[in-house]
Amino acid sequence: MASVFSAVRDIGRLREIYFVLMRHGFADVAQRLGFGTERPKELGPPPDDAEGAEGPGVPADENDELADGSARQEPGKKGKKKKGNDKRRVSTAERARLVAMDLGPSFVKLGQIASTRPDLLPEDWIRELKKLQDQVNPLPFEQIKGAVESSLGAPIDEVFEHFDEKPLAAASIAQVHRATLKRAEGPVEVVVKVQRPGVADTVARDLELLHGLARFVERTIPEAHIYSPCALVEQFDRAITSELDFNLEADNAGRFARNFEGHPHAHFPRVFREASSKRVLTMEFFDGYNVYDAIAKHGHKGATIAKAATGVLIKMVFEDGFFHADPHPGNIIMSGEPAEPRIGLIDLGMVGRLSPEMRDKTVDMMIAAVRQDHLALADALYAIGTPTKKVDMRAYRSEVSVLSDKYLNKPLKEIDLAAMISDLVRGATKFGLEIPSDFLLVGKALMTIEGVGKEIDPDLDVFGEARPYFLQLLQKRYAPEKIAGDIWRGIERLSSAAYDLPQQLREIMEDLRVGRLTVQARDPDAAHVMDRLGRRIFGGVIVAACLLAGTWLVGQGGHDALAWVLLGSGGLWLFWHVVLDIKRGWRR
Repeated sequence: MASVFSAVRDIGRLREIYFVLMRHGFADVAQRLGFGTERPKELGPPPDDAEGAEGPGVPADENDELADGSARQEPGKKGKKKKGNDKRRVSTAERARLVAMDLGPSFVKLGQIASTRPDLLPEDWIRELKKLQDQVNPLPFEQIKGAVESSLGAPIDEVFEHFDEKPLAAASIAQVHRATLKRAEGPVEVVVKVQRPGVADTVARDLELLHGLARFVERTIPEAHIYSPCALVEQFDRAITSELDFNLEADNAGRFARNFEGHPHAHFPRVFREASSKRVLTMEFFDGYNVYDAIAKHGHKGATIAKAATGVLIKMVFEDGFFHADPHPGNIIMSGEPAEPRIGLIDLGMVGRLSPEMRDKTVDMMIAAVRQDHLALADALYAIGTPTKKVDMRAYRSEVSVLSDKYLNKPLKEIDLAAMISDLVRGATKFGLEIPSDFLLVGKALMTIEGVGKEIDPDLDVFGEARPYFLQLLQKRYAPEKIAGDIWRGIERLSSAAYDLPQQLREIMEDLRVGRLTVQARDPDAAHVMDRLGRRIFGGVIVAACLLAGTWLVGQGGHDALAWVLLGSGGLWLFWHVVLDIKRGWRR
C-alpha cells in the first residue's frame, strides 16, 4: 500500500478522503483501500445503518440525512435536521453523491462524468449523480480582481470600464461576473468567467491521486473491473483538463458560431480575445431569461421552444458532428419573439465530437429505431461499439430485440428515447461491446433535451422532429456526387496500390534470391513454454544428481548421514517442484 501512495504529495488529502468515506458509512471501502477500519473519534459512534446500508432508494429531498446521522443541507435549501423515528436509511448511491460533494470540485466533476456512463453504472447511481451541483460560496472580490489582473497582465480598470463585484454565479472551477469592456468603437456589456485561484493545482493533485486510486482499486477489488475505474478517470482527466483551459472554450464558441451562422433559432456568445486568457474568458452578455420564465412570463410556447431546441441539437450532432454535451436549462438563455425564439447556449467547455463515420453509424441506429427494425438496430449498435471479446451475435441480437421491443412497438412520440438508449447501451456492454464516450455524450445530450422538451411540451415527438434531418443526411450520403466522390477516392487508392505493388514484389523476390528473406511466426505462449521446460530440465538434473549421489554413498558405506541428506534433498526438491508446477497451472 505504501508503494502505491509513495508518490502522492498531499497526505492531508488522503486523510480527508478517509474521513469523508468513514463519515458516510464507507468503512468497508476505506479498509479495502488500505486506510484501516478504526473510526475516527471526531466522527462519534457509527450509525446503525452506515455499513452497507442499501436504502429503499428514496429520492433525495430538501434535507439528505448522512450515514452518520447528521443532516446534510443542499446548497440554497433550508430544512430541519431529522430526529428520532424520522430517520431514514440512505442508499449507497446517495451516500456516494454526498462523498463527491464533500471532496470538492474534482470529485464533483468526476461524479458528473460518471453520470453520463449508463454502460458502467446502474440506473439509481446515474439518477443520484445527476443531482451533483458544484455551486460553492463566492470568493471575495479582491481575490477575483487579483486573478484577472495577473492573468491579463493589466490593471482591471484599464481593461474594463466597470466590473461588478457581485458574481452572477459561483462554481467550483470558476466564478462569473458582469462587466463593461472598453473598446475603440465603444463600451460593450460582457460577462467575465474567472478561474478560481489555485483550482488548477488542486485538480492536478486530485488527478494524480485518482489515477493511483483507480489502478489500486482495479488490482485489489475484483468486482470493480465492471466499472472500469481507470478508463473513467482517463475520460474525466481529458474533460476537466479541457475545462481548465478557457482558450479551448473560446475556440468552441467560435466554431459553434460559424456552424450556426444565420440560423434562426441558435446563437452563441462572441468571445473578446483581447480580454481573455487561459484563466479569464470575456464573452458577450446575453440579455434574456431562462426557459421556464420564457413560457410563464414572456408569452413563449413550450412546443415552439422544444421543437427549436431539438432541431438545434440534431443539427449539432448529425450534421456538424460537434455538439454541446450539457444542454441543460441552466446553460440556455432565451430571447427573441414568441413566434421566433432564440436559444442562446453558454458554458461551452464540455463538447462532444463525432467523426463522419461515427455520424453515419449513429444515423443508421436512429433510422433503425424509427423503422422498428430490431436486427438493424443491433447491427448498428455493434458497428458503433468495439468488441472486447468474441460476441455471440445470435444471443446479442436476441437481447437487443427483447430490450427494444418494449420501446419500439408504440407510436414514435410515445417512445422513451432516454430509457431506450440506456438499456441498449447496458445490453451491448453485457456482451463485451465497449461504447465510445462521445456516443455516450450524444445519448446524454439527447436525454437532456428530451427530458426538458417533454416537460414543457408533453406532446414532443423527438423522432418526428429528427426524421427530416435523417432523410436529408441519407440523401446527401447517397447523392450521385457523394457516391462519385467515394468511387473516385477508391480508384485513387487502388491506382496507388497498383503502382506500388510491382516494386514491392520486386523487392520481395530480390530478398528471396539473395537469401535475405525470413519468415517469423510468433507464438504468444512460446516464452512461457520455454521457461517451464527450462525449469523442468534444471529441476530434473538437480533431483537426479541428488538421488544418484545419495544411492552411491549408501552403497559405499560410512557416509550414511550425507547420503540421507542428499536423498532427502532430492525428494524435497522434487516435491516442491511438483507443487509449484500445479500452483502455476491453477493460476493460469
